[in-house]
Amino acid sequence: MRVSVIIPALNEATDLPLLLNDLRPVRQAGNEVLLVDGGSTDDTVDMAVGGVDRVLVSDPGRARQMNVGAANASADTLWFLHADTRLPGSALEALLAVRSTGRRWGRFDVRLSGSDWRLRMIETLMNLRSCLTGMVTGDQGLFIERGLFEEA
Repeated sequence: MRVSVIIPALNEATDLPLLLNDLRPVRQAGNEVLLVDGGSTDDTVDMAVGGVDRVLVSDPGRARQMNVGAANASADTLWFLHADTRLPGSALEALLAVRSTGRRWGRFDVRLSGSDWRLRMIETLMNLRSCLTGMVTGDQGLFIERGLFEEA
């Protein structure tokens, strides 16, 4: 099962290189990484070259950029990531394990950077809300079967 990673971005030159480094093994495993730029005025696009398979240009707006990425993706599983996301080395395997059970979508728990106890509370409540309601924020690395995305 192949995955298309879609990164909507706008002025993300500072954070993007860290995510692209995390995604290097994902690309090496034969998956696709797409950056959808919403009109960055910094070096976002330049930073992406060599770390993504394609740079797409879109009008700004995260949902609009996600739709452009999905329309241009080649895989049956779409994985949406923010440019400031950091991935554990096992993220792709976890995603594939969930998809192999027949589940059509999923998400990851949020872990916010920083050591303040309030951040732990915020991430705990965000993750609990997702478990109880099925609501997912963009920071949770939503992955979804293409057909279900198109239905929605």
